[in-house]
Amino acid sequence: MGDIRVIVVLVLIGGGLLWLLVRAILGREVDRRLIFAFILVAVAAPLLLTITFRMKPTPVVQALYDKIENLPSGSKILLSYDFDPPMAPEVQPMADIVSRHVLAKGHKAIFMTLWATGQAQFNLTLDDVIQKDFPEARDGVDYVDLGYKAGNEGVLNVIRTDFKKMFPTDVNTVPWDSLPILKGIKSCSDFDLIISLGGGKPGVKEWVLFVGDPTRVPTAGGVAAVVAPMLYPYYPGQMCGILGGLKGAAEYENYFLDNHPSFTGMKTPAMLMMGPQTVAHVVILAFIVIGNILFFVARRKEVKR
Repeated sequence: MGDIRVIVVLVLIGGGLLWLLVRAILGREVDRRLIFAFILVAVAAPLLLTITFRMKPTPVVQALYDKIENLPSGSKILLSYDFDPPMAPEVQPMADIVSRHVLAKGHKAIFMTLWATGQAQFNLTLDDVIQKDFPEARDGVDYVDLGYKAGNEGVLNVIRTDFKKMFPTDVNTVPWDSLPILKGIKSCSDFDLIISLGGGKPGVKEWVLFVGDPTRVPTAGGVAAVVAPMLYPYYPGQMCGILGGLKGAAEYENYFLDNHPSFTGMKTPAMLMMGPQTVAHVVILAFIVIGNILFFVARRKEVKR
């Protein structure tokens, strides 16, 4: 059914673009309102028809997936939700899929945030992923939410050597020593993997500089697309994986489903949002080609005159 929807949309848009191309070759101008209409169809159709495209993971995405996949079951992974609602459309999908993968592999997930808004974003993961897909997961045993701590880089400087000093309790005020999941954790050096999910400051870069480098704990991150290029120089030396924007999240979702078929019915928001983005980009590229053809045809007519 999904393939049929894709074919129908591509035929409609392709036919329209072919018609515009013929007009361009004949030297006829195209009303700008048609351009707007094509973009509207290119964005709306994939959303309304739930069209998604398969994606092969890039090396930086594959590296993070493999790291989580290959860690021994029961490994302790720290996930920091360092983002706010404006960044959520890009970052929340990757936060959800990475958290799902961590719990699916039987790892211990320790959640925290350096942003006041991060707690609300984690609550979405708690409702949509943890409680829905892992009803057997026990708070304080299989996962724990340590909540928000103000202080930015100051917090990182402290937890690098003394985690309990900054988080004496979890978000529900349960004392540190009463949480089985935190047994054996004294500092960030005791984690098997650190993942920062964000796009601002403090964020992934600060985690790498203030925690990852000094402790030599493998560090990865998921960020908005505009931030990703600034982090690529850290891979693979200082970072073991990077998810950049919706595309990175969609690649991870696709690859996770390929390797964990028991989650076939899960939500894939990144893959869903990449549908209209992909189709719209194809249409824009087609407009560039058609516009150039129209330009050269018009110039040729002027030369003949």
